[in-house]
Amino acid sequence: MKNHLLKIAFVGAVAFSSQIYAFGNFNDSPMNFNNSPMNFDNSPMNFKNSPMNFNNSRMNPNSSNRIYDQNGNDIGYGVQKSNGGMNFFSNDGRRRGYKPGY
Repeated sequence: MKNHLLKIAFVGAVAFSSQIYAFGNFNDSPMNFNNSPMNFDNSPMNFKNSPMNFNNSRMNPNSSNRIYDQNGNDIGYGVQKSNGGMNFFSNDGRRRGYKPGY
């Protein structure tokens, strides 16, 4: 049992370290608070990022931040961050990704 828990801890540590390594530098990492969904600037609870904001709404025909797939289907929206990055959200407000800022 102890050996099994040790293996699980080792696999978790390797997975965690490989996730950081995969991003190359800390500025691009989701472990950086600037990129974290725990940061209010990245949260859909922030009205700027909310699907309830008319600028992000699919009901707004003049919205310039809509994201479309290759078939032309509306799949979400992007919101510019103050540091030049971008947050990407699905139509229901779930954060789907980000582009790091400077």
